[in-house]
Amino acid sequence: MEIFITIVGYLACVCMVLGYMPQAIVTIRTRDTEGIAMSTFCMMGLGSIFFVVQGALLGNLPLVITNLITGICSLIIFVIKVHNDAKKRAKDNN
Repeated sequence: MEIFITIVGYLACVCMVLGYMPQAIVTIRTRDTEGIAMSTFCMMGLGSIFFVVQGALLGNLPLVITNLITGICSLIIFVIKVHNDAKKRAKDNN
């Protein structure tokens, strides 16, 4: 049963990363963050950090791997979003 649980964990890891990466790749390539809610990426990033901690405490490698990857992607998108919003505010003020 333990091997089954491990396999399910790794399958979840693959599905989460493959589901999340396309958005991250498109955002990184296009730098288009107009339709992205800042609060969403803040909450997703925080959730990923907490899951990394939980996974580390439990010794659950799939949980750590998945959330490291999605957390890094959330951070990259968050930084791009902050940069774009700052540029837009500066442009609107001129």
